[in-house]
Amino acid sequence: MTGSARIHLSVIIPAYDEELRLPGTLKNVVQYLSGQTYRSEVVIVDDGSTDGTAAVTRTLCSGPVPVRVCSHPDGANHGKGAAVRLGMREACGDFRLFMDADNSTTVDQVAGFWPAVEQGYDLVIGSRKARGANVVVHQAWYKELAGRLGNLVIRVLAVPGVSDTQAGFKLFTRQCVERVFPRLTIDRWGFDIEILAVARSLGMRIQELPIAWINSPASKVGALSYFEVMAEVWHIRRNLKSGTYK
Repeated sequence: MTGSARIHLSVIIPAYDEELRLPGTLKNVVQYLSGQTYRSEVVIVDDGSTDGTAAVTRTLCSGPVPVRVCSHPDGANHGKGAAVRLGMREACGDFRLFMDADNSTTVDQVAGFWPAVEQGYDLVIGSRKARGANVVVHQAWYKELAGRLGNLVIRVLAVPGVSDTQAGFKLFTRQCVERVFPRLTIDRWGFDIEILAVARSLGMRIQELPIAWINSPASKVGALSYFEVMAEVWHIRRNLKSGTYK
């Protein structure tokens, strides 16, 4: 992609009240991307933050890699799913990666995804369960237990065969974004599952690859979030059976 006017990779980072963690993550992302031969950009989605997330980010927008900040028209918090949808819509890259603001999976791990893209996969997802994954810092035991039980339900009802639907590190082709994201309906935690369910219902190829992952002690995923996800799985299941996503 050297010398091309096209943007090869867009990195989308949804952010809600991330003025403390986002600057370090953004510095790491820009440092990595500036060392690559392809053109890239970073799109920060401020999801209705009540702190200085947007202001802090704008001070970091000048540099070798373009960094843009966007937000919902009403300035409200709509949830991670809605933020990722907005970022994907605003992005220009032929490939679009979303990652978490806490840098739990670092951007350099996208390098391991390119071979799958070259093999024709439409969507490549990071997995903490795939062989070769490295979970450096684990979640609390009760979160891991809830995650395992929840993933069993997810595989039965919505996305069979995928061992980790929730890791915040997923790479899409432009064509995948254009076909999948307009069909999405979930704004909050269950959006990852809906992405995979819709992509599969449209016949897209999904590859699950191992990542290194460090749990952030300041994670915003609370106990109630797991119950919300289960309710959203039933919503996805109904949509699949009714053909809504088609």
